[in-house]
Order: sequence, then structure tokens, then C-alpha cells
Amino acid sequence: MHTNQNSEVSKLKLEKVKRKRIKPKGKKRLSRSWQGDFFIGILLIGFGLFSAYPLVFTIANAFKPLDEIFLFPPQLFPRNFTFENFTDLFNLIGNTRIPISRYFYNTIFITVFGVAGHVLFGALAAYPLAKQKFPGKAFINQLIVYSLMFSGLVTMVPNYLVISWLGLIDTPFSIIITSWGFTLGLFLMRQFMVTIPTELLEAARMDGAGEYRIFFKVVMPLVKPAWLTVIILLFQQLWSTDGGAFIFTENLKPLSFALQQIVAGGIARTGASAAVALLMLIVPITVFIISQTKIIDTMAHSGIK
Repeated sequence: MHTNQNSEVSKLKLEKVKRKRIKPKGKKRLSRSWQGDFFIGILLIGFGLFSAYPLVFTIANAFKPLDEIFLFPPQLFPRNFTFENFTDLFNLIGNTRIPISRYFYNTIFITVFGVAGHVLFGALAAYPLAKQKFPGKAFINQLIVYSLMFSGLVTMVPNYLVISWLGLIDTPFSIIITSWGFTLGLFLMRQFMVTIPTELLEAARMDGAGEYRIFFKVVMPLVKPAWLTVIILLFQQLWSTDGGAFIFTENLKPLSFALQQIVAGGIARTGASAAVALLMLIVPITVFIISQTKIIDTMAHSGIK
């Protein structure tokens, strides 16, 4: 009996030793030295500085005097820090026929209603494309993906014809309604909704919830990173719009148009132009910094690399 037990114990020990020696395939652990980590860190810092250079240069230009802006080779940081560019800009704004507050109101009105409308209608369109079954669903999804390859200039003429047919030319709604068809936002929300477990929606239906209640109470809270990302992306687009070929009346123009007209007076207004570039960047960059984690989360779930 003792010999049998000893043999069994020895066999178990041998099996354990073999298991330790045999490494499973496909699970190799990559070890990296501190030199490798240091090199990768330096490389990432270099790429980060390279990416941040245009932003830093734009901020620095806004505080340079006119002679330093035209200096060649250009200097990154100002030698003589000044606020004259902003003073000139505000003086030019004060001489406009229409108050600057009117341009601000037009921009805020277009941005708020454009973003809110797209989030609502885009999410309502993305939900059935992600979680419902109906004929032509795959074809519609393919059309949405293909539409991402085309520039907005391609759809400018069809958009103008539709807006003209609706009688909305030279109104803020000409920009607002066209922004509701922001295809990238629809794609992002649809891709994020696909990841929601179907069992969760079925459980809500068994509890007596209707489709609209499921959408607003279950789906929308779960896809919060997606529609926050859409808000940021569309906000940046609408904040910088100048009305294009849709708005012609001066007091309906957005802020971007007014600032472009102010700085279009030639070389003498180059300093004011640098101040305008900084002012137009502040709001979108602030919104992006606050919600950047949501954008990264959405891109990871949407399959965008």
C-alpha cells in the first residue's frame, strides 16, 4: 500500500513539473528592459511635442507684436509679450455696424439647436439600425459607412436644393437642419448601441416597458459616451461655421463670419487675425479637454483606429 501511494505521489509530482516546463502556446510574455521603456517614452514625448506645436504656436502668436509675427525664421515664444492684438480686435469689433453680441447669439443658437437635434434624431435612427430587424437594414448600414468617405463639399449642392425647397434659405435653420444629417455621429451611436446586450432590452420588454421608454431609460444612459462624443465633434463644426451659401443677411451671420470680415483688411490686421484664431480655438478645445475620455471610449467601442 505504501509503495503504491508513493508511486502515485511521485507521478503527480512529475506531472506538475512537466506542466511547469511546458509553456502554453500563444501566451508568451514580452519582457522589455528599462532601456526599451526609456526609448519608447522619449519617442512618445517627441510625437506629443510635434503634435502640440501648432497649438502652442497659435497661442504664442496671439501675444506677439506685429514685427515678431513676421519674423523669419519664426520664433515659437514671444520676446515682447503684449495684448495689443486683442486691443486692436476689440476696437475693430466696436466699429462694426451690427453689435458683436448679435453674432454671438446667432452662433450659440445654431450650435445648441444643431447639436441637440442631431443627438436626438441621430440616436433615434441609430437604435433600430443597431437593435431591430427590418428589410434593408444591412444596405442602410453600408450606405452610412460609404457616406463617411465623401467630403461635405460633395453634399453641398443636394443640401442647398433641399433647403431651398423647404424655404429655409437665409435662416439659421438652413445650417441647423443640415447638421442633423451628421453621418459620423449616427455611425458612432449605432456602433456603440450594438454593444448593448440584447438580453437587457428583452428584460425591459418583459417588465412592460415600451420601445420609447427602453430607448430613453435604458439605451441612452448606456451610450452616454457616444452622444457626448457626437456633441463635441458637431459642436466644433458648428461653432466655426460662417453661414456658407445658406445665410446672406448680415444680422443672421454667425460669429465666425464677423471675425473673418474683421481680419480681412490686409497685413495691418495680422495681429488681430492671430487673436481671432486663439479666440475661436478656446471654446472647442476646452470642451474637448473636459470630455476627452468619453471620446477615447467611444472610438474604442466603435472600431475606429
